[in-house]
Amino acid sequence: MQANPKTQWNVGYWLLALLALLWIQSTWQAARTIEPVPYSAFEKALAEGRVVEVVIGENTITGKLKSPEPGGKTVIVANRVEPAMAERLSKYDVPYTRVLESTLLRDVISWVAPAAVFFALWFFLVRRLADKMGGGMGGFMSIGKSRAKVYVEKVTGVTFADVAGVDEAKAELQEIVAFLKDPQGYGRLGARMPKGVLLVGPPGTGKTLIAKAVAGEAGVPFFSISGSEFVEMFVGVGAARVRDLFEQARAKAPAIIFIDELDALGRARGAAGPVGGHDEREQTLNQLLVELDGFDSSSGVVLLAATNRPEILDPALLRAGRFDRQVLVDRPDKAGRVQILRVHVKKIHLAAGTDLEQVAALTTGFSGADLANLCNEAALAATRRDAREVTLADFTVAIERIVAGLEKKNRVLNPREREVVAHHEMGHALVALSLPGTDPVHKVSIIPRGIGALGYTIQRPTEDRFLMTREELEHKIMVLLGGRAAEKLVFGHLSTGAADDLAKVTDIARDMVTRYGMVEELGYVAYEPQRQAFLDMPGYAQGGWRTSPDTQQRIDEAVRGIVMGAFARTSAMLQQRRETLERGARELLVKETLDEAALKALLAPPPAT
Repeated sequence: MQANPKTQWNVGYWLLALLALLWIQSTWQAARTIEPVPYSAFEKALAEGRVVEVVIGENTITGKLKSPEPGGKTVIVANRVEPAMAERLSKYDVPYTRVLESTLLRDVISWVAPAAVFFALWFFLVRRLADKMGGGMGGFMSIGKSRAKVYVEKVTGVTFADVAGVDEAKAELQEIVAFLKDPQGYGRLGARMPKGVLLVGPPGTGKTLIAKAVAGEAGVPFFSISGSEFVEMFVGVGAARVRDLFEQARAKAPAIIFIDELDALGRARGAAGPVGGHDEREQTLNQLLVELDGFDSSSGVVLLAATNRPEILDPALLRAGRFDRQVLVDRPDKAGRVQILRVHVKKIHLAAGTDLEQVAALTTGFSGADLANLCNEAALAATRRDAREVTLADFTVAIERIVAGLEKKNRVLNPREREVVAHHEMGHALVALSLPGTDPVHKVSIIPRGIGALGYTIQRPTEDRFLMTREELEHKIMVLLGGRAAEKLVFGHLSTGAADDLAKVTDIARDMVTRYGMVEELGYVAYEPQRQAFLDMPGYAQGGWRTSPDTQQRIDEAVRGIVMGAFARTSAMLQQRRETLERGARELLVKETLDEAALKALLAPPPAT
């Protein structure tokens, strides 16, 4: 039987009190029987024969008296004096004694002060390190503990009502919520809860928001941690934190573990170079794999993870039995963008009658985070013009600010440059308005924006497109080449303003040849692998396939043929509409910006006289 700690402390107190009482009694007894006297008085007592016994110590000399003194003293004590000094001083009739200087304080300081300084310095350094690692001294001492933030239903404050535009992902995760709420009902036919769900998609599409919504709907503890928080400067800390995280989740089951940016932890082993600095991360990944293998699906713990780079994750992490499901959280389509905008416009004062369908049509390719930023920028634009409500015009200004950049009012172009830019942009717009099946032109401007844009042309897609024919791609190339063709047609020279257009044109033409198999002479063969979709890095590929020099030359010739053929057709089209091109450029120089209605009026035939 274990002793009661309170009883042990009580016995200790009694012992201390008893010892203190004995010390006080001995001190009081000594004070009653011993009288300190000067050394001269001690020698006088010896000479008078009043001392019967002498005890010589290192610093004192003690004498026992034959009979008690009037005060009841039976012992006298004096500090010793050297015999030679005592013999000299005894000739004079004055009392003398030796004073013993206490060096206790000096000795204590000489030992304690250096130790105190060292301890203070050590404590300061450890405290600074602990603060950086989080949690003060507790954080330093518990370095192997998980740093997961634990939320419950009331704290997350997010439900599926706050998530819009990703209906398929919501449907997948609603089943997880149903499993957590009723595991017996879903397991009546032998089904088990998925161990892990991996949310995959581009940045800003709402992966973290969906994970919090799952926790808010299920009403269970939600452990949220980033993949980078597992790995520290100390070896073995990451694996310890993984173990601690899963232990905490099992203790509070049913629960959800959410690991954001899983690629920081789950990168494929051996893919980053030789063994060395990556050992710690690989140990952490190995521990995560072990914990997932030891997962009991009946315990009610679900692992959610999010990444926008699934192609670099370790295959062992993605196999069935660990991450059983991979849910794509992609950029929303037009209907999804309308739903997301409806969620975000609740936070701003939107003008009555504002058509969010038009805003959604202008934001093709925007993610949920981009749309949230768009609503905020639109509200700021309305605030700058001292308006009481946010209108469609404010959304247009915000889109231009996001897509094209800030207006550079201090970037003043000389008249010749403005004329070249006006013809360049009007060339884009005129080709886009003339070709069938192209996206309508929303606005043309020669106001400089962003880092290097001296003007811009915004097209508004009428619908989301997932397939494009060769003719549509060629029309897209022609629109991009419209600026260069207009410059050459009007001024007879080439400028640097078409650099970005030419880069896009080359990418499209090369994809037509090497990936889409749109050149009959080269066959229906792919000569380059598909670029990674989730990295959002234009022109990125993990290495091309090896082709012969002859084939590579034919590819280059085919790319050049597509581009130059499109340029010739574009030049011919602008030559036929040169009068319209000149008139539109002059109007653009005056107004600096033309909207869709002005452009349509420009193309309308002149009234009959």
